[in-house]
Amino acid sequence: MLKKVVIANRGEIALRILRACKEMGIKTVAVHSLADRDLMHVRLADEAVCIGPAPSPASYLNIPAIISAAEVTDAVAIHPGYGFLAENADFAEQVEKSGFTFIGPNADVIRLMGDKVSAIKAMKEAGVPTVPGSDGPITEDGDRTMQIARRIGYPVIIKAAAGGGGRGMRVVHSEAALLNAVYVTQSEAKAAFGDDTVYIEKFLENPRHVEIQVLADGQGNAIHLGDRDCSLQRRHQKVLEEAPAPGIPDDVRNRVAMSCVDACKKINYRGAGTFEFLYENGEFFFIEMNTRIQVEHPVSEMVTGIDLIKEQLKIAGGEKLSLTQDDIVIKGHAFECRINAEDPKTFMPCPGTIKHYHAPGGLGVRVDSHLYSGYTVPPNYDSMVAKIITWGDDRKQALNRMRTALDELIVDGIRTNTELHRDLVRDSAFKEGGVSIHYLEKKLKL
Repeated sequence: MLKKVVIANRGEIALRILRACKEMGIKTVAVHSLADRDLMHVRLADEAVCIGPAPSPASYLNIPAIISAAEVTDAVAIHPGYGFLAENADFAEQVEKSGFTFIGPNADVIRLMGDKVSAIKAMKEAGVPTVPGSDGPITEDGDRTMQIARRIGYPVIIKAAAGGGGRGMRVVHSEAALLNAVYVTQSEAKAAFGDDTVYIEKFLENPRHVEIQVLADGQGNAIHLGDRDCSLQRRHQKVLEEAPAPGIPDDVRNRVAMSCVDACKKINYRGAGTFEFLYENGEFFFIEMNTRIQVEHPVSEMVTGIDLIKEQLKIAGGEKLSLTQDDIVIKGHAFECRINAEDPKTFMPCPGTIKHYHAPGGLGVRVDSHLYSGYTVPPNYDSMVAKIITWGDDRKQALNRMRTALDELIVDGIRTNTELHRDLVRDSAFKEGGVSIHYLEKKLKL
């Protein structure tokens, strides 16, 4: 068992990791920027180390400072949470080379799955369904590029191999626009990611975003914990998630989930991870794997009863997976609403001091948040300040509980997107289930 863990993150996920450590009797070290000295997990941790000023490059992205904090506190492991350095292979490598345990997969696996071209190749070899595409990077041969696009069929989408979060993508509807779009995407990818490698895929017109949660121990054992629907998105950023994904035939979802399990074994995956898919017309198409814990992991926890952070900690401590696939039973339904410190109409960030905060409660309601009355939300980081999660025996009950929970939530002093969520959970199309990834943006334009 790990004895002391550095939590290399901030906000709600840092508090979530701290709580799991406390339950397991693991000592915690909170690293924080100057702007974050008043975060709740910093107050509750066994030790706290300031690693730099507010800007992320000088603090939460400062690899030497984080490793130094582990050294001076005699910690044995580092949990990266999500975002920041969570999927940085160089960070994972330096952590391990410095004699600490990285709570996540090894650097080689992070690199493999972080490059979209190599990830798709690995998934094909493992039998995971993928989107029809170029089967590798696009070269400077324009004729070859046009032949590939004709074979796939328009519209196509050009993607940066090192892209993510909706960046480095361009949809092309005609051959006349193809080569210029490739050139522009390559230029943008080089500027944003330092890598101009791009590839082509079939552009699915009206898909849903469905993902599979997995756990693996790097010792030949892997399981899945069902799926999640994350189709309500704005500018490729998730807004509201649910588990399980509604309206998918069990034989289809089970087949793709087991292919993810097989892939984990094939690439010798270690820890928690998520396979992301586009789902359209009864078919799944792999798009990428997130080699970390996800923001939306609580909905999977609610329907399985499994604490994913504790499982991460056990696996990092060298334990074999204590669960088999037969142990995983999906029960009921769960939703998660991401509460952001932003204007609900313009979506501009709204940092400031919380004058009064009241979290909702009741049966089947969970709140993951670092907020408290008097806390000042800084302008330096992501605007998410809370996650409201509800569970019910079925989708209808879970949604009813979410409506009540959102109506109970009070965050005075700053603006939040709670008003948007209150509208979404009453939206007739969303209530039916199965809206596409384009639904929210079309709704917001009305």
